[in-house]
Amino acid sequence: MSTPSRTGRQPEPELTFSDQELFDLGVAWLTLSLAFALLRTPIRTNAIDVVYLATMTGLSLVTVGVAFLLHELAHKVVAVEYGQIAEFRADYQMLFLALMSALAGFLFAAPGAVYHRGQITQRENAMIALAGPITNLLLALLFFPLVLFPGVVGTIGQMGLWINLFLAAFNMIPFGPLDGRSVLEWNKGVFALVFAPSLALAVYVIFL
Repeated sequence: MSTPSRTGRQPEPELTFSDQELFDLGVAWLTLSLAFALLRTPIRTNAIDVVYLATMTGLSLVTVGVAFLLHELAHKVVAVEYGQIAEFRADYQMLFLALMSALAGFLFAAPGAVYHRGQITQRENAMIALAGPITNLLLALLFFPLVLFPGVVGTIGQMGLWINLFLAAFNMIPFGPLDGRSVLEWNKGVFALVFAPSLALAVYVIFL
């Protein structure tokens, strides 16, 4: 997710990471990994299988880590290319909501955003927004062949495919600060071209 700030352009932005940004990325990565693990861990007689949860959390750290971190990095890289000052900030209330929603059986994954500032066109802002979901779709393609393997590799492939398609579709929803809103406001055709297949693939993989 990316969010523009409406201040003037700053000179010579660079792809650097502050200590606060790295901390926020780490917290969001860990929290999202736990949320995805909770979502996939069955609860029996009001108790959670701790061993299974620990296993799923470990696998989520790998798959969610790649999906989430590269999604946000894509926003940041494209924003910097357009001359923006860009930095990720976690939303701790939304991270808490992610954990609570996972326990309830669904997931609202809006852990924070790459905030960027500087003069920018509507098209450039849409390109920054698109960078995250497109990255997740490409990662889903990379994870897909792993599904064919048995054991842990196959499980990583399944989770990587599931998580990346989910993040691509979820972030393309044209609501609030999600990426889809910026894309829809710029070009309805491009929005439909990305959102429709992302949603269809995510529904197919997750529910079928």
